Amino acid sequence: QVQVVESGGGLVQPGGSLRLSCAASGSIRSINSMGWFRQAPGKQREMVARITSRGVSSAADSVKGRFSISRDTAKNTVYLQMNSLKPEDTAVYFCDVYVNGGQYYWGQGTQVTVSS
Repeated sequence: QVQVVESGGGLVQPGGSLRLSCAASGSIRSINSMGWFRQAPGKQREMVARITSRGVSSAADSVKGRFSISRDTAKNTVYLQMNSLKPEDTAVYFCDVYVNGGQYYWGQGTQVTVSS
């Protein structure tokens, strides 16, 4: 079994920054990719950013230039640095991982609220 735990959410004013962290642990032989998606009330789930085992990253157009994803391979941890936050970034942010050649897991999510 694999556990995925997010942290770092909270309330921030528009224009502010937050850094989310996600650690994967358990029966992991290899990590194929780690990423973030978000779910806002009444909206479809949206992929936010992803980084592969080779360090190739991608991000949704809605966050490019504001959000960046990075990783610490030794700790099986991925980070999402969110700058210039907007009210429309308000959502529950989930971390997900592909491990061991095809197994998929995700965490319980962390709330990010952007409001003045």
